[in-house]
Amino acid sequence: MPFTIAIDGPAASGKGTIARSLARHFGFHHLDTGLLYRAIGAMGGDPVAAARSLTPADLARDDLRTAEAGQAASRVAAIPEVRALLVDFQRGFARQDPGAVLDGRDIGTVICPDAQLKLYVTACDEVRAQRRAAELGVDAGDLLAELRERDARDAARSASPMRPADDALIFDTSDMTIDEAVALAVARAREAGA
Repeated sequence: MPFTIAIDGPAASGKGTIARSLARHFGFHHLDTGLLYRAIGAMGGDPVAAARSLTPADLARDDLRTAEAGQAASRVAAIPEVRALLVDFQRGFARQDPGAVLDGRDIGTVICPDAQLKLYVTACDEVRAQRRAAELGVDAGDLLAELRERDARDAARSASPMRPADDALIFDTSDMTIDEAVALAVARAREAGA
């Protein structure tokens, strides 16, 4: 069975950076599952129809990393039918040899509950707002309320709420450099048998 690493956590916590680094380090496939929801939200129209027609090309859109796409993703991710349509795609991705790293909000709890390694990556709200603001070239103060709103919506939704899996290792990256966070994740992956 391929080795699977499930990484969950709120926006701008560092989970995507850690996931990409782990995938490169171990030669695994990587899926940023948030792109699925961002693409559906950016497509507009009926989210269920968009989920049914989603193609790999939709994940390569230039507008998926905007704050608007993030908010749209959070809204469509709360629709149970949209989530159900994407579960098989994500689980199939996780079964690729030699292994896969998936990052999102419900990977360790719903998509890959049997993953050999589960990480829940978080950081304090202010640090996350500063990181995302630097990425987007906007004011951190403007983003703080948006991040908190999105976190509350993602944690409170009835379908696959954002929360750490019971057996997830919690990584608070608030005071870590990228290199420190990645080194810790690599060490934990090795301990788990990657």
